[in-house]
Amino acid sequence: MTTMTEASVREFKMPDVGEGLTEAEILKWYVQPGDTVTDGQVVCEVETAKAAVELPIPYDGVVRELHFPEGTTVDVGTPIIAVAVAGAAAPEAPAERPAAEPARPKEEPAEPKPEGRQPVLVGYGVATTSTKRRPRKGPQVTVPAPAQAVRTELNGHAGAGTGTSRPLAKPPVRKLAKDLGVDLAAVTPSGPDGVITREDVHAAAAPVAAAPAAAPAAPSPVASYDTARETRLPVKGVRKATAQAMVGSAFTAPHVTEFVTVDVTRTMKLVEELKQDKDMQGLRVNPLLLIAKALLVAIKRNPDINASWDEANQEIVLKHYVNLGIAAATPRGLIVPNVKDAHAKTLPQLAEALGELVATAREGKTSPAAMQGGTVTITNVGVFGVDTGTPLLNPGESAILAVGAIKLQPWVHKGKVKPRQVTTLALSFDHRLVDGELGSKVLADVAAVLEQPKRLITWA
Repeated sequence: MTTMTEASVREFKMPDVGEGLTEAEILKWYVQPGDTVTDGQVVCEVETAKAAVELPIPYDGVVRELHFPEGTTVDVGTPIIAVAVAGAAAPEAPAERPAAEPARPKEEPAEPKPEGRQPVLVGYGVATTSTKRRPRKGPQVTVPAPAQAVRTELNGHAGAGTGTSRPLAKPPVRKLAKDLGVDLAAVTPSGPDGVITREDVHAAAAPVAAAPAAAPAAPSPVASYDTARETRLPVKGVRKATAQAMVGSAFTAPHVTEFVTVDVTRTMKLVEELKQDKDMQGLRVNPLLLIAKALLVAIKRNPDINASWDEANQEIVLKHYVNLGIAAATPRGLIVPNVKDAHAKTLPQLAEALGELVATAREGKTSPAAMQGGTVTITNVGVFGVDTGTPLLNPGESAILAVGAIKLQPWVHKGKVKPRQVTTLALSFDHRLVDGELGSKVLADVAAVLEQPKRLITWA
């Protein structure tokens, strides 16, 4: 049996997914200290601003420590779990530390990327570029090798380029100080090379806790509320990202919304007929399927609607493919996964893709990759009994179609008032690149197909 002295401790960091995400919340740990893990084993589930994903560990070993509890939001690049890896070369003995704070072998600085697997979030590839840190400013000081290793490890978390020296402390110690309201700059370090330990933080916090109630200074106002009458939920994860994206969309792209009310009785009849078609057996057949197909036909007839605005280069980017987004309400908030290359799919293929997309979203297993690269979106507010709405554009897209509830209403049909299945469609578009004529043509074409679904054949 390999002893701990014959193993090195590897720190697994919150992966950099290469999509501009800077943090993730640890939702659930699947392992505990002392557990044996193997290469590729999922050790935790985290929620990024995109979705909830599972993280696999990239090596074999024994869990030494979980650095953060469930519910903690952690910056990308911060170590989250320590694993004792057997069979690797033992690290140099670190400087002696207080008994109350177990020594942890330092992480090898500037470790080259391994040729094998690298830790990435599910749904993402491996980042093709490495993260570069700015050099620390200030005078250069020669530090003995063991102390330099400790400083390298801790200064990586303290930040560089500030021009001033920050107190040396590990991330868990910094978090403890933050939770206890202790200013690390005022703490006297007892660890080697001026490292602040947990005991130092507790010692600094004790006088504050034990101090008699003197004349109170003006405390910072603390919001209070009646917990029996109100519940407050932190805004984070998918909901936080959605809120930021919607604000950015609303105040960046000039929205225009147009409406049309249409008789979809023939479309509803076609839905029932398709449910009996042998080629559609086992597939999800509903009005959304034909609405999606109608929108794809309208885009084919009016391809300029399928575009995006490139602010940096001052260009309109015309897309020769359609990644059709479907807005889905989930317990974690609104997400918009998309069907890749929806324009090239047959009706059965589109039905299968939409069925998988909806099922995955409901299970909370939508990958970040599934929500990237959308070109146009459908949001079905009719499932909530709503007649219509003015949807906000999904960032990076030029159009979104809202579908209202389909209801039996009195309608003039062939010169007579008859009960017909009627719905209202709303198309919002980015007026920077879509003018009223183009937007109106697209909306009118969608309505025409749903009113006369045989146009799916003649116009396709």
